[in-house]
Amino acid sequence: MEFSEWYSEILEKAGIYDVRYPIKGCGVYLPYGFKIRRYTFEIIRDLLDESGHDEALFPMLIPEDLLAKEAEHIKGFEDEVYWVTHGGKTPLDVKLALRPTSETPIYYMMKLWVKVHTDLPIKIYQIVNTFRYETKHTRPLIRLREIMTFKEAHTAHSTKEEAEEQVKEAISIYKKFFDTLGIPYLISKRPEWDKFPGAEYTMAFDTIFPDGRTMQIATVHNLGQNFSKTFEIVFETPTGDKDYAYQTCYGISDRVIASIIAIHGDEKGLVLPPIVAPIQIVIVPLIFKGKEEIVMEKAKELYEKLKGKYRVHIDDRDIRPGKKFYDWEIKGVPLRIEIGPKDIENKKITLFRRDTGEKFQVDESQLEDVIEKTLNNIMENIKNRAYEKFKNFITILEDVNPDEIKKILSEKRGVVLVPFDEEIYNEELEEKVEATILGETEYNGNKYIAIAKTY
Repeated sequence: MEFSEWYSEILEKAGIYDVRYPIKGCGVYLPYGFKIRRYTFEIIRDLLDESGHDEALFPMLIPEDLLAKEAEHIKGFEDEVYWVTHGGKTPLDVKLALRPTSETPIYYMMKLWVKVHTDLPIKIYQIVNTFRYETKHTRPLIRLREIMTFKEAHTAHSTKEEAEEQVKEAISIYKKFFDTLGIPYLISKRPEWDKFPGAEYTMAFDTIFPDGRTMQIATVHNLGQNFSKTFEIVFETPTGDKDYAYQTCYGISDRVIASIIAIHGDEKGLVLPPIVAPIQIVIVPLIFKGKEEIVMEKAKELYEKLKGKYRVHIDDRDIRPGKKFYDWEIKGVPLRIEIGPKDIENKKITLFRRDTGEKFQVDESQLEDVIEKTLNNIMENIKNRAYEKFKNFITILEDVNPDEIKKILSEKRGVVLVPFDEEIYNEELEEKVEATILGETEYNGNKYIAIAKTY
């Protein structure tokens, strides 16, 4: 089965996302998918909170004159903005944009908050929905018109050096985030022609999907003083002079959820990292006639024992065990407990690992220790498996041969790395290889130009 077909099918069968909403590029997070989203973004919230960021919430509506203040920035989004033109039946004096991103409203407010150097740094973030009139082929959780989960952080500093350090901190936070999820990545500095509108430079994280195409999953932008000069974010320095704030911003979106699904899944369905699995352990009672009560009692006993530490569910549906196993494998539940009369009699518990398909028995007295070790091992295994696939998609060439690059990207895809050379680092190279230059990257200690077919 082709990846795109598998991906569409698994979103439906696993109860993650419903695409049948009658607006292109808009869909519905179903309860199971919403929980994956919730546990995933709890991780990034914790990482940001621990590093001194504060969560805030800004309006969705942006006046046209405010959005237009930053000409270079809005030029990058002008074809993607949704406009509100009426309040009821009354035309608005000033059109209102549904936020495509939030630099302009946040920096308008920062101007009001920043007066002296002691008001800095500011490190805030919000997790909101954003709207972009996507004209390309939309894909659930990958290319949307309503991005339902957009985590954007915005910072302001008193020196250029502090802003540079903030970029490094943002990259470090994202590394921890993706490492926790077992998502492999390549970090690159985007070319000048592909950086964020209004940024000094843009750093980006890309992963590789099973079809060999790359997916941009995070960006970090050093904005310098570009926005602070436009929005007059001015502060008094310790010497009494005036200066403009130095700023950064960085974001991730629903693409993280798409990456978890795509990178760890297999032909049977989802394979979820335990940390984001809505159900970490499912208990399946194996009911035999005349033994129903004893089996259900044991299942409930195990549930009570485990529920304080894990997200546990008892599947007591009146259907065949095989159908239950099939359903939970599609949903990617990391660990399954099967309990039947013989298990109870022998004081054994049967465990099934979703990642390897291995089934084994443990003494009931050792269950809690074995579960903890097994879940940790599952995470380590799916992470290693993902990184191995990722490495196999990387091709390193000793020189730049456009025909060879085209051949590799059409047959194998993945990422082609060629030695960095300023003379060939331009948009003409993209045209020659009929692919995208991701940017400058370091790999195994060497500097390369990364080229790929992208989503």
